[in-house]
Formats: sequence, C-alpha cells, structure tokens
Amino acid sequence: MAEEPQKTEGEEKPAASEHVDGKTMHVKVYAPFKVYFDGEAESISAVNETGPFDILPKHHNFMTLLDACDVIVRSGGNEEKIPITRGIMHVKADEIIVFLDV
Repeated sequence: MAEEPQKTEGEEKPAASEHVDGKTMHVKVYAPFKVYFDGEAESISAVNETGPFDILPKHHNFMTLLDACDVIVRSGGNEEKIPITRGIMHVKADEIIVFLDV
C-alpha cells in the first residue's frame, strides 16, 4: 500500500498545479498591517516602469517593482481597484503576491 504524501504545517490552499479549471490563479495583495485581497482571480493589472501590464493564469514566473497606480483584481465578474503608491509583485506558478508599502 502506497503512503500518502505528508502535509506540511500551514499547507491549506491547493498547489498552483491543482487549480482545477486553469482559468484562475491565487492572488494576495497585502501591506504590513492589512490584507486587501486574498483569493482566486481571473486576472490582475498594474503598472511598472515600462507601463501597464496584465497577469493571467499560466503566466511565466515574473517579479517587478510597481509604480503608483490602481492594482485591479478581477474575480468572479467583479473588479476590485486598490490604489497604491509602490509595491512588489511576484508571480510564480499561478500564485501572485503583491506586497505594498515597501
């Protein structure tokens, strides 16, 4: 009988490769004392030094500094605009983390 893989402590959400429909990605937008968004999304838009850009599911790994803009997260037909002055975005395997006020 094969052993089940062990779960590590804090492992709650599915791995990026386990996104069932392939049409969403996990997005977390937060600052040191506030979480602005934490959930599944179809896309996220922001602005870096080269201009505006969008991230969609299955995007290549990517990291950038964000300029002052509205970070726009689209999820379930809704659009959430988060005004920022600066931040860092890290995209890896359908996991997008945006850390603000750094």
